[in-house]
Amino acid sequence: MANQRDYYEVLGVQRNASDGEIKKAYRKLALANHPDQNKGDEAAEARFKEAAEAYAILSDKEKRQRYDQFGHAGVDPQAAGFGGGGFGNVEDIFSAFGDIFGGRGGGGGIFDQLFNRAGGSRARRGASLRADLTLSLEDVALGAKKTINLRRNEPCETCKGSGAKPGTSPSTCGTCGGHGQVIRSQGFFQVSQPCQTCHGRGQVIESPCAKCKGHGVEPKERSITISIPPGIEDGHVQRISGEGEPGDQNGPAGDLVVVISVEPHEQFSRHGDDLLTQTTITYRQAVVGASIDIPTLNGKTVTLKIPAGTQPGERLRLRNQGLPRMDGYGKGHAYVRIQIHVPDKINPEQEELLRRLDELDETHNKKRKKGIVERVKDIFQ
Repeated sequence: MANQRDYYEVLGVQRNASDGEIKKAYRKLALANHPDQNKGDEAAEARFKEAAEAYAILSDKEKRQRYDQFGHAGVDPQAAGFGGGGFGNVEDIFSAFGDIFGGRGGGGGIFDQLFNRAGGSRARRGASLRADLTLSLEDVALGAKKTINLRRNEPCETCKGSGAKPGTSPSTCGTCGGHGQVIRSQGFFQVSQPCQTCHGRGQVIESPCAKCKGHGVEPKERSITISIPPGIEDGHVQRISGEGEPGDQNGPAGDLVVVISVEPHEQFSRHGDDLLTQTTITYRQAVVGASIDIPTLNGKTVTLKIPAGTQPGERLRLRNQGLPRMDGYGKGHAYVRIQIHVPDKINPEQEELLRRLDELDETHNKKRKKGIVERVKDIFQ
């Protein structure tokens, strides 16, 4: 016992540590040094057993009191269940402390989940499927119902998913006895592995179904209608539970994962919940102001007021004319970029009117150095 490390030091806790702290420390060490995760690492195996011995003492109130008073000399290894100074093998540790990992007697707990120790054939969840769905910007604005056509496996109608010929049934695997796992010895330890005969199912099919060839599933075409909420974003992933591949051995079906993409719009570009478009007005409208109609994604038009003196490239806002927000609260805005139309050619009368306007402008503003015709050309060149 003189060579044994202090049990508190082994678990890395203080001597006044609570029961919960001791339990947490042991759980962490046991998972880190588990032999199935550290195959061939003798040091890890030793730490695994050492942590179990420390926990066996410190988790027992009476033994902990004796240990605190007399040290290792005050603890009887036989009384602690060590079988001559320690656990006989790793399975004894699983049996003793499997319950603190979420299972009983070492089965069904976190050891089983992390290191595939669980025996018995188990139903397995089916694989998830992916579908790509392209939406228009109008779909995003208004919401929509879309139908997705896909090809997926479904339980065979002939054998009802059993994989066995009608009138027969799968039989228990003779290799693993129906457990789906076999125990193999690796030196001092015994390791549970999936059965190679039944591939972990625990059953074998001696008379396969002629239709599905023993697979228990057959491919079929299916149409699924989904609801698209308003405001959905490009790249959004929508998961539909239970619409994927069927599970093995009556396990739950997987999910259908729908990836959304939004196609470009010829008039509007999207920026979050806001929309951006542009319109062209005349020089007169820009100078004196006007009211014009702007189309929206719902097929209607809204009135946009053009203030007098609007400049080329200026953005005007239409409040609450953007896309609905995904949370259902309010909408974004629509922004209209203003372009001003400059005619390629004008007739003599129009030119005379522009020159007359230029003269009037000079009368009111002597500081201007250029005429209006030249200034208009400068703006758009």
